[in-house]
Amino acid sequence: MSKSINKKVLLTVLILGCFLSTLNQTLLNVAFSNLMDVFSISATTVQWLATGFMLVNGVLVPITAYLMKRFSTRQLFLSSMWFLLIGSIVCAIAPNFSVLLTGRMIQAIGAGIIMPLLMSVVMFIFPPEKRGSMMGFIGLAIIFAPAIAPTLAGFIIDYYSWRWLFIGMIPFTVIIIVLAMKYLINVSETEKIKLDVVSVSLSTIGFGLILYGFSNAGSRGWDDNLVLVTIIVGIVSILIFCLKQLKSPVPLLNLSVFKNKIFTLTSIINIIITMMMYADMVLLPMYLQNGRGFTAFDAGLLLLPGAVVNAFMSPVTGKLYDRFGAKPLFIIGLIFIIPSMWVVTDLTETTTYVFLMIRTIFLRVGLSFITMPLNTASLNSLPRELVTHGTAVNNTLRQMAGAIGTAVVITIFTAQTTNHVETLLKETPNTAIEGIRTLASVLGTSDSYYFMTILAIIALVLTLFVPSKLKAKKQFKREVKQRA
Repeated sequence: MSKSINKKVLLTVLILGCFLSTLNQTLLNVAFSNLMDVFSISATTVQWLATGFMLVNGVLVPITAYLMKRFSTRQLFLSSMWFLLIGSIVCAIAPNFSVLLTGRMIQAIGAGIIMPLLMSVVMFIFPPEKRGSMMGFIGLAIIFAPAIAPTLAGFIIDYYSWRWLFIGMIPFTVIIIVLAMKYLINVSETEKIKLDVVSVSLSTIGFGLILYGFSNAGSRGWDDNLVLVTIIVGIVSILIFCLKQLKSPVPLLNLSVFKNKIFTLTSIINIIITMMMYADMVLLPMYLQNGRGFTAFDAGLLLLPGAVVNAFMSPVTGKLYDRFGAKPLFIIGLIFIIPSMWVVTDLTETTTYVFLMIRTIFLRVGLSFITMPLNTASLNSLPRELVTHGTAVNNTLRQMAGAIGTAVVITIFTAQTTNHVETLLKETPNTAIEGIRTLASVLGTSDSYYFMTILAIIALVLTLFVPSKLKAKKQFKREVKQRA
């Protein structure tokens, strides 16, 4: 009995921390337009609040497999909450954009630890046949945070100040720290292992430079020397990092997880889905506010119903995964996602609010069939000793995909908007420049959604190669026998 109570208490505290961390990560999406005005910065600069956050996550997550062996569940969770608290205080008092970005990156250190920690705990304390349901339950908490974040943020920005987005985080973080100090227990034994500093440096340089290059391509252009050099050096650093991991007897990130076909395939689908999801969360609020003149609160309200549906569908899809496996859920999800992306490739200045709301509900229903089942399917395919590395790889890929997806879509949006401004100035020279910029912004958003529709179709094609539940079970048993 005590064991089940421990599980409940452990998961409750971890999920509360994860909820707060996820809420914080998505809270600023509808605030970008407001912050562009407050700090007099461009869309390419402001998106670093999202990209920088995910960059720190992406750099930190490869180290989480090491951290989860070296430190206890309790130590890691409390550390992540303290980083979230300190980062929130720095953001709340930020006098300029640089300090605000620094605070966001401190917050991101905490967020980078907590998600892989939560997933590893679930994989360790629940058997494979119950993991889908538990991941679905976690999904309810994690997805509910982005569900309420845009509306909450929109209300705060319209009626108070952006600073309250961070001031409001402080008391809740303190409460979770107190709960964790009282109730949190350790799940696994710790080991005194040495940190591979060279691998950490290579992954930091590699991920950092790739992201920096992608993020600056929008303002500088893809033929800019700085953009090309940073991307090339970043890719080379990551290749050296990967080779070092393959040769190391105790790798920082065990890349042998990619020998598993199911893990590799689900990882690629995960990258594509994450790119679309994060890009949509940034692009749609920018279209509503810059292209249509809606308030941040209006933008948040439009996103709310779809995200709530997504959150409450998560436990249902978790149970469906346990029963039917991943493949049928992925196909159903993409049947919803592809039309949801296609219908916004011809946005206009008169596209109705209700239409966009219904479209977003359809998108979120599709995502609910994919996001948590995708994580469960990839980790279920791995043996127990590789689960922490599988979690770390999964989260690294997801963070980098989210960051690069956001950067690429903002790049397409910025470049296409600039092109449309030039075209419209030639075609209608007597039109007010403000009207031309607004229309160009709408057309630029539509162009960005073409790219996301193509990504969704690629994901559907890949899904057809995912094995059925029965085949996946047989493959897992065969691999266990080979290892024995």
